[in-house]
Amino acid sequence: AEQYLTNVCWSPDNKYIFIAIVNSAQNHMWLNQYNANTGDFVKTLFEETDERYVEPQHAMVFVKNNPNQFVWWSERDGYNHLYLYDISGQLIRQLTKGNWVVTEVNGFDKTGNTLFYTSTISSPTERQFSSVNIKTGVSTQLTTVAGTHSVLLSSEGDYFIDHLQNINTPREISVVSANGKKRTNILTAPNPLVDYNIGSTEIGSLVNSDGVQLYYRIIKPAGFDANKKYPVVVYLYNGPHIQLVNNTWLGGGNLWMQYMAQKGYVVFTIDGRGSMNRGHAFESAVFRQLGTLEMADQMAGVNYLKTLPYIDGNRMGIHGWSFGGFMTTTMMTRQPGTFKVGVAGGPVIDWGLYEIMYTERYMDTPEENPEGYKTANLLNYIKDLKGNLLMIHGGEDDVVLWQHSLLYVEKAIKENVQMDYFVYPHHPHNVSGKDRVHLMDKISRYLMANL
Repeated sequence: AEQYLTNVCWSPDNKYIFIAIVNSAQNHMWLNQYNANTGDFVKTLFEETDERYVEPQHAMVFVKNNPNQFVWWSERDGYNHLYLYDISGQLIRQLTKGNWVVTEVNGFDKTGNTLFYTSTISSPTERQFSSVNIKTGVSTQLTTVAGTHSVLLSSEGDYFIDHLQNINTPREISVVSANGKKRTNILTAPNPLVDYNIGSTEIGSLVNSDGVQLYYRIIKPAGFDANKKYPVVVYLYNGPHIQLVNNTWLGGGNLWMQYMAQKGYVVFTIDGRGSMNRGHAFESAVFRQLGTLEMADQMAGVNYLKTLPYIDGNRMGIHGWSFGGFMTTTMMTRQPGTFKVGVAGGPVIDWGLYEIMYTERYMDTPEENPEGYKTANLLNYIKDLKGNLLMIHGGEDDVVLWQHSLLYVEKAIKENVQMDYFVYPHHPHNVSGKDRVHLMDKISRYLMANL
């Protein structure tokens, strides 16, 4: 009863079903084979364990033209890589290796001997396309231009369509031969913002107090003057499975951030520990203590900003949604006085009230980790709130239940702490459609009124 059934797939002949079974503690995985007609257990192909957690996210990929072999994704060596197995569960070889992660399996060539994949081999902020010979394990990088390559492979693997973006390139689309040597450009998109007065976007990195490299994005105001002092808006998420800073068009930022830059704000984002595509140690460092190391890494970003001569360190605001709402509230109360204003959307307040599989993967159970849950529970810090906090929630939120922020408001009233609150009655976890214009206007007005 206490288990999760994940990454289900069929054998090529449809006679068997393969399921990655994960125990309740999520630190042990069994890749099991079952008879598709009877449901009977056949065998366990192999197992994986980890002292923190295992998180299989992809079903087996059977080798083209060879139903007796398959490719498995695993973080067992610390980074998400590809492993070749035979159908008995015997490891043949590790196909990819290095201090980088595979982010996508794109397919095989017509022989099945070459597997194509996308990875962070050049940089955590980039995506490059490569191939690997599954018989030798030798990889060849097929794209080299800095940026993010989104690839569509042809059915026989003899060519691919390469969608390239980087911080200065909206989009270039090319048709490329499978060996990467013949390239035909079919579209170079013009800059859609050429007629707008937007700020400049830069991607950089810094090293935190623990010696860990962190990547950030900084957007300077339109008409930037290095002799002026500018207020700052920090936009953050800093939670699992999200990476905000990418070498894509505008550095992964959006037009709301450019709007705030037009209004004279520096907009800053940093991906701290716990965020994705940096390897298991980086992502799982927050195990049993959600919010604590993330807070430290956000403060590393704040401290960096304060070294910049054009930053007004006394006029800093912060905004995030979901895990970012949790982090916004964390920063406003566990680092009181750092930010003058915060806007927290759909925030997790008490991890004991959040979805079980997600929470227990990163926190264990409340019984196993009472101190961790207590430390992360934002109800315990309401008295420490300084500055202006606006909390926003969807009345039909089925991800972070409305209960979270209502409990926060109730506790604030009991503690005689003033805060602001707004509800979108008929919206789920995110406010979409035309009402999103209202949402972004409200966030912008609140930040500008208090900074």
